This record gives sequence, structure tokens and C-alpha cells, in this order.
Amino acid sequence: MRTKDIIAESMASYLLGKVQYHKANVKLYLENPAGIGEHPDILQAVEVELANAADYAEKLCMLKEICKEHG
Repeated sequence: MRTKDIIAESMASYLLGKVQYHKANVKLYLENPAGIGEHPDILQAVEVELANAADYAEKLCMLKEICKEHG
């Protein structure tokens, strides 16, 4: 396996993990908002998690685009 493939696959795994992490937080907020004591503004907390998930998803899409362009 080439070094660039190792780097690209590692980065893709990392970014996908971060997307899943933030999506899991949103699911937890939706299923049990009363259990999140340190976040009095649940909607703001959900918005932050959605923004984080979207940011990492966008980075993952960009990585895939770059990899596709460079074979």
C-alpha cells in the first residue's frame, strides 16, 4: 500500500468517526434531553453538534473528491 493511500484512508476513518461521534450526540439529545444537565439550552447544543457533524462530513467529501482527482 502506498503512503498516500495510508494517509487518505486514515484521514477518511478519522473524519467518518467524528461525523458519527457528533451524530450520536444529537441522537442522545433527542432521545433523552433531560439527562443533559450541563446544557440548559438543548436546542443550541443540538445545533452545535449538527454544525460539527456537517463540518466533518464536508471535509470527508472534500477528501474523497481530492482522492478521486488524484487517483
